Amino acid sequence: MGRVRLEAITWERLGDLLAERLADVRPEDGGSWPRIAFDGAPAARPGELAERVAGALRLRGRPACTVDVEGFLRPASLRLEHGREDVDAYYAGWFDTGALWREVFGPLEPGGDGRVLPDLWDPDTDRATRSPRVTLPPGGLLLLHGPLLLHHWFPFDRTVHVQLSSSALRRRTPSGAHWTLPAFERYEAEADPSGTADVLVRADDPRRPAWTGWGGDGGGG
Repeated sequence: MGRVRLEAITWERLGDLLAERLADVRPEDGGSWPRIAFDGAPAARPGELAERVAGALRLRGRPACTVDVEGFLRPASLRLEHGREDVDAYYAGWFDTGALWREVFGPLEPGGDGRVLPDLWDPDTDRATRSPRVTLPPGGLLLLHGPLLLHHWFPFDRTVHVQLSSSALRRRTPSGAHWTLPAFERYEAEADPSGTADVLVRADDPRRPAWTGWGGDGGGG
């Protein structure tokens, strides 16, 4: 963490503060839909924060669509081609980034229709989900959440990284998934999500998060 200043906060307050700031975000490409990343290992539960922020945005009259990157896993025959515990495959090949570009980001480009596919593949059945598209009206926000998001060059307008220390990550990751831990070590080294995200949330104690404020401004709102 170096000299990064962290401020204790509650999850409720964090959701409200993020919603306040994200409601003012304008897409950098001139489009109509801000695209926000909630990045973090599964054990960090970034999706819970994304859902909390989505609820706070809707209370402010801003539509929001949460999309879980886990809904865009590649078929088992592809992602498990080199075995069920291949770290390199998990890091770079488990998620269908092409489908995310096409079905999630594409409709939100300038001139797009805003019709986002919320998920594509069910890992339990290893079949397409066939979910209907969700229409996000102009001004609505996409909140994409999941692991390893910040090394794919996705066109995010703002990024939130929910971080766990290495010891907390190991402690809170189920033993059957400990083989994925080297992928997160590599991610920290190569993508530096803690240093590059607009907002860093430290969640070693799931009851008592801390954060850097917006862009490291020390919190407070």
